[in-house]
Amino acid sequence: MELSDLITPEGVLPQLKVSSKKQTLQELAAVAADITGLHERAIFDVLLERERLGTTGVGSGIAIPHGKIAELDKLYGLFARLEEPVDFDSVDDEPVDLIFLLLAPESAGADHLKALARVSRLLRDKSARDKLRETVTADELYALLTEFSAPHAA
Repeated sequence: MELSDLITPEGVLPQLKVSSKKQTLQELAAVAADITGLHERAIFDVLLERERLGTTGVGSGIAIPHGKIAELDKLYGLFARLEEPVDFDSVDDEPVDLIFLLLAPESAGADHLKALARVSRLLRDKSARDKLRETVTADELYALLTEFSAPHAA
């Protein structure tokens, strides 16, 4: 599974302006609603429910909010770089500025886990994080994300 299977250029937000974790999830849910055709509130509720189980702020300024929604027919991803880092209750107590949102159908099982692992592997790489933080436009971010996950980059 490649990131290009999950994310589209419309799903890349190069300068998301938010001031809290809740607002971040609300904004991401709004964009995800446009891309998936689902109701924004349904997406937001799933993301909030997942955060209540434990933070998706994994450290090093990274968060990977995710959830499963029965009405989805495939996996969807969104990437956002925040204008200013926000407190995400991360495991290392550091604020978050790079977010990869992952939404999956209820039946996704192993595919959902593979996608989470793929995203996690990419964002754990310091040079990848640095490049994502330095890149300006949505198109450039999309190109980087899909290039990082291409088979030859593994």
